[in-house]
Amino acid sequence: MKFLQSTVILASFIAMTAPALAQGDVIAARRDGMKGSGRLLEGVKTVLDQRGDPRTSSAGIAELIVFFEGFPARFPAGSGAGDTRALPAIWSDRAGFESANANMLSQLRGLQAAAGSGDQAAFAGAFQQTAASCDACHRAYRGRAR
Repeated sequence: MKFLQSTVILASFIAMTAPALAQGDVIAARRDGMKGSGRLLEGVKTVLDQRGDPRTSSAGIAELIVFFEGFPARFPAGSGAGDTRALPAIWSDRAGFESANANMLSQLRGLQAAAGSGDQAAFAGAFQQTAASCDACHRAYRGRAR
């Protein structure tokens, strides 16, 4: 009997904590994805700063595009609490957030085209526009570091 009671209590505990664990996983996954995106963008900037061949950035930019194509889905309802800098505006202004993401994708595709052309000036301009898109989204939808 005690085994059965213990099993029921354990099952109830797991059922109650699973959503919190899943939310934590969503937050951790998007945080890790953003850190990875930052590293990829730093690599692009290094190529730019060293006046390297922009074409060497193409693979990293392609990874960024894939990441941002699924970016809004990384913010499901209820994932605004916990270890996250996501502001409530992500959910209250979902259309604005998705528009900012669409702009980021557009800028990344422009950066990819500029990188593929090998044109250093076009690459530099496209990078500046991409960085501005990042900054605009962060100002509206990401809180300060804790």
